[in-house]
Amino acid sequence: MNWKLNPLLMAGLAAATAPIVAHAKIYLPVEQAQKILVPNKPLIKNPIIITDELQDKMRSASSVRHPFQGDRIWKAADGSWFIVDEVVGKHEMITYAVVLSPSGAVTGIEILEYVESYGYEVAEAQWRKQFIGKTATDPIKLNQDIQNIGGATLSCKHLTDGVKRIAVLYDIALKSQSQAPKAK
Repeated sequence: MNWKLNPLLMAGLAAATAPIVAHAKIYLPVEQAQKILVPNKPLIKNPIIITDELQDKMRSASSVRHPFQGDRIWKAADGSWFIVDEVVGKHEMITYAVVLSPSGAVTGIEILEYVESYGYEVAEAQWRKQFIGKTATDPIKLNQDIQNIGGATLSCKHLTDGVKRIAVLYDIALKSQSQAPKAK
């Protein structure tokens, strides 16, 4: 018996074994994001211990379940903060940086790494500008004071929740450290 390969079967096998192309991208290393978001201000690493109580308060205010790591926090001499965090997009982690003024208002946000295959529009400056000026007292809620991007709903929601978490972190743990040192 002679076997003949079916061309449709071959095409299906080729498609099944073809690599899935993702839109994974490292946008900025931390050092470059610091220069963009906090220009001309030296930053001093200022890690904090994230207690279970603090983690619970941040979680209840933001609904972000992924634990916050307190080792990626920097403080500028003027009392502003540069904080790196990560949230789940749809399946993969999104790493981003937020800068808070000495009063806790968001002054900037940058996407550092995005490895999902879609939803990468959250890295666009126009969408990120919505967060400028937001504090923990603002809702910082998708479809309330932050607009969604069609096709990127989960990334938008999770990043929005992440920024809320950072704003709450400021209120709970960083505000007391925010006073700029007095000149002698």
